[in-house]
Amino acid sequence: MKLSAKLIDIANRGVLLHSADARSIRVRDGDRVQVTNVGAGKTAQAHVDTTGSLIPEGTLGVYRPLNAGLALAEGDSVEVRGADRPASLAYIKKKMDGERFTKDETFSIVKDIVDDTLSPGEVTAYVAASYIHGLDMDEVEYLTRAMVETGDQLRFSTRPIVDKHSIGGVPGNKISLLIVPIIAASGLKIPKTSSRAITGAGGTADLMEVVAPVAFSADEVQTMTEKVGGVIVWGGATNIAPADDRIITHEYPLKIDARGQMLASVMAKKLAVGADLVVIDIPVGKYTKIADIQEGRKMAREFMELGDRLNMRVECALSYGESLVGHTIGPVLEVQEALAVLEGKTEPNSLIQKSLSLAGIALEMSGKAAPGQGFSMAEDLLKSGKALDKFKQIIEIQGGDAGVTSESLTAGEHQFVVRAPQDGYVIELNNRSLITIARAAGSPLDHGAGIVVHAKKGSRVEKGDPILTLYADRAWRLQSAIEVARTLMPVVVEGMILEHIPSGRWI
Repeated sequence: MKLSAKLIDIANRGVLLHSADARSIRVRDGDRVQVTNVGAGKTAQAHVDTTGSLIPEGTLGVYRPLNAGLALAEGDSVEVRGADRPASLAYIKKKMDGERFTKDETFSIVKDIVDDTLSPGEVTAYVAASYIHGLDMDEVEYLTRAMVETGDQLRFSTRPIVDKHSIGGVPGNKISLLIVPIIAASGLKIPKTSSRAITGAGGTADLMEVVAPVAFSADEVQTMTEKVGGVIVWGGATNIAPADDRIITHEYPLKIDARGQMLASVMAKKLAVGADLVVIDIPVGKYTKIADIQEGRKMAREFMELGDRLNMRVECALSYGESLVGHTIGPVLEVQEALAVLEGKTEPNSLIQKSLSLAGIALEMSGKAAPGQGFSMAEDLLKSGKALDKFKQIIEIQGGDAGVTSESLTAGEHQFVVRAPQDGYVIELNNRSLITIARAAGSPLDHGAGIVVHAKKGSRVEKGDPILTLYADRAWRLQSAIEVARTLMPVVVEGMILEHIPSGRWI
């Protein structure tokens, strides 16, 4: 059927058909059609939405991403016919039934995700099936390699290339803002590509965006890294492992991070940037993704085995995850705290110790530092100001203002202080609840939104002392965060005496 093209500025790789035209072609919502630009001879496949009123009969609504390949102008003639379902749908159904993916099946699914052949609902089905039934190590390797092969790759002429990653689950984990400039200041190269938040209140890319642009092509990332030794960019803009951010888009609303997909996500980005040495941070503790040391060790073995399969040397650190890193949650607040440390502030200790420990592991792996001397070398690079200078170079080359300071950044104008209801000790600090509250305040999309935690677990407080300060860019967001905080009660304050058992009472 020949139709007239109407361009629609919607970020979805599909088409909109009038219901009558859909019946003529014998397709319905969710089916696929093949669309051909008659004049240019370009063809693409798309999934179908139908309407009875938004467009007239004889017209095909073409969404923006699809038209990137068709190059249609308004009113151009298009040929539309029904198309078969992609084979990858049968493979997804296979996983839904609890079976394993083969290497070729995995590549087919990932390619269809990258090419936007699969609809959003179909990608969600893939994510959910992999979450429910899991992926074994062979399937994880297949997924990792497919993610790399369907995107751009960096190739550096000098070695080693270093990278690091935290699996997340702990709020305020802003350590990359210290580790990347420390490692780059040592003379090593670290092209850090990061995700936006999945289950948290701010991914590393969300944080870096406070001080510099983070969307660059793979070629730009390589050039910038060659010039200053490191970058902190958003992986979703680079076309490096592009399937990863498409999958994350469908994990985000469900707040899930499937184990096998997470392993592949992390290692695909490392392999694609040419990393030889990788340090993985695995926070362990109540309310994190990894509840205990045994599970943390199991994940570490999985990362190291996958590294061996991919010819990368991987070392893991199990870190304390029962409290946030530092005192802040949310993009501006976290960047302020990290910048203050780079500028010479000696607190918070949790942020400094964790960053120096992980940077030290990388320095020892590379041979820059002797065994057992990595922490000291990282500390010297921080205290000397070399890490701050390198961070400013990274900001500048990414198009930000290298003159930014911790004092020049401002958090959300709307604030609310949560105070201690009684004298006592903070005996509970629920990471998940803190993240939920920060997201209710608008983080990470509202950069000024977030939380400052004044009293962490174990702190002594008196009645009326500030425990949390909530920040928001918009008043209604602050009110929403306050209501969520009252419901979740993320901080528990108790005296040291939990219960008085009088004489004569039996337990």
